[in-house]
Order: sequence, then C-alpha cells, then structure tokens
Amino acid sequence: MNVVIFGATGMVGQGVLREAVRDADVKRIVSVGRSARGVADPKVREVVQKDMWNLRPIEGELEDLDACLFCLGITSAGMTEADYERVTYGITMAAAETLSRLNPSMTFVFVSGAGTDSTERGRTMWARVKGKTENALMRLPFKAVYAFRPGAIRAMNGETSRTGSYRVLYALFSPVWVVGDRLSPRYFTNTEKLGRAMLKAAKVGAPTKILESVDINALAL
Repeated sequence: MNVVIFGATGMVGQGVLREAVRDADVKRIVSVGRSARGVADPKVREVVQKDMWNLRPIEGELEDLDACLFCLGITSAGMTEADYERVTYGITMAAAETLSRLNPSMTFVFVSGAGTDSTERGRTMWARVKGKTENALMRLPFKAVYAFRPGAIRAMNGETSRTGSYRVLYALFSPVWVVGDRLSPRYFTNTEKLGRAMLKAAKVGAPTKILESVDINALAL
C-alpha cells in the first residue's frame, strides 16, 4: 500500500507517520507539508510545498497512491471564521480534489474532531467549518472517505504539538491523559491507536464513515 500523509510535523501526524513506517503493508509514504522532519527511512519521501492551496507543482509525487491520511490542522483560537475556513476547509479540499482526480480508487481518511457539526449550522465556529469539510469530502469520488473525530489524544512516543499553548496543557495534564487513555476509551485515544486505526480503515475499511474515539480505539485492535 502506498500512502500520502499531510501534516506529519504536527503531533497527530507524527504518530501516524510512525505507525505507517512500522506497518509492513505500507511500501511507500509521501509526506507533504510546508516543512520537512528529516525522516531517515527508505519508505519515506518528504515533499515540501509552501503553497498548500495549490498542489499542481507536486502532482507527480501524488500519483499511484492507495490512501491519504490527512492530519493537517490548526487551532481556531484567535481566528476569524473566514481565516479558519481558508486553512481547514481550503487546504483539505485542495488536497482532496487533486488526489481524487489523480487517484480515484483512493481511500481518504480525515482527522476531524469530537463535536464536529455535520449540520454546518451550529453555534461553534470550528465545529461548523469541520462539518462543512467532512461533508464536502464525502461528496468526492473516492473509493471511501472516513472522518475521524478523536477527543483527547495522548502522545505516546515523544510526539509534540506545534502549538505552544497545547504543549503547556499536555505537560500540565499528562497524568489525566494517561488515566483517561486507559480507562475512558469513549473520550480518549492515543497517537498509536489513531495511527493504527487510520491505516486499518485505509486497508480494509471501517464500520462507519464517522468514527468517534470509542470507534477509533476498537478499530485499532
């Protein structure tokens, strides 16, 4: 299986990339982002693309792929809805529309978030935008599209968030994350389970198009 990962420099993406490297079924990994991590593994090809809204210059790197694991995302804190939508919806759809044209038999797995609003009409801005993105993805002519909606995510192997405030929160509440991950699978997951579940969805499918934390944890088994 050949996969492309968007957002492998973020906390979730780091974990997903690690699991993809460890998966014997994955033969080639294309990692696309605005910067490279310097991953030294023969499976991995890191592609730096500064303009994530226009992937035409790197289309040659995006062919012959079986799955996209889309982990790129930002916090909505301090952003207007228009700015948040430009990144969250705009970049995701730029990638998805390009990939659906180049690889129509691909499975697209999108990391969304717990509380996402599928109606697109709720009071919470980020949830509306995530819902709009999920809905647009489901309309594209992929083999399958899955929206993963994790709640709290525990970093397992040294993954770190690129957002400073998140790093502080993870450090302060690390014991809560550990206990929650072990005892509350309905609300918590971790980067290992998330990566394994995304890969499994790409390989054999998932029981539902939208997966909450409890579904993610079950699929990762």
